Amino acid sequence: MDVTLDKIRIELVQGDIANQPDVEAVVNAANAQLRSGGGVAGAIHRAAGPKLAEACKPLAPIQPGEAVCTEAFDLPNDYVIHVLGPVYGRDEPAAALLRSGYENALDLAEEHEVSSIAFPAISTGAFGYPMRPAAHAALGTMLTNAPILEHIELVRFVLFDAKAMSIFEDMLAELRDDPLMG
Repeated sequence: MDVTLDKIRIELVQGDIANQPDVEAVVNAANAQLRSGGGVAGAIHRAAGPKLAEACKPLAPIQPGEAVCTEAFDLPNDYVIHVLGPVYGRDEPAAALLRSGYENALDLAEEHEVSSIAFPAISTGAFGYPMRPAAHAALGTMLTNAPILEHIELVRFVLFDAKAMSIFEDMLAELRDDPLMG
């Protein structure tokens, strides 16, 4: 599913965030120490190779809502933007921190003049953020920021399974029809 708002295309796909060769930047749902782990962080670190871990060391630790950028090394992309999302039920205000993570990733992409970026559903794995409110924060942030982005033309959400895909599709349709979202 995809929609175009202003000049930005928002795509929803089911797949592997570490296999998005047609985008300039991929977003890592990072941990505070920017280390490999399970889920998205593990997949990105495995695909990027050991140089990614070395590049991350001087940037850690980061706080919930923060984002940092590294080279992509063995990934087919130019950059990895690492975002620490909130742990649901612990890091508050969770929704504001999650939105900040997406906004900070967009800011770094703009700073590096990236035209295409792929996001996972940040915080929805081991950090326990419920998928529907996570989709609202992610997609709402994109719709709100679309008019002010200068370089980004494509925002892709790469979702792990059919259930996440369905929730993001429903949320995108809902937000797109909301007169306050444009």
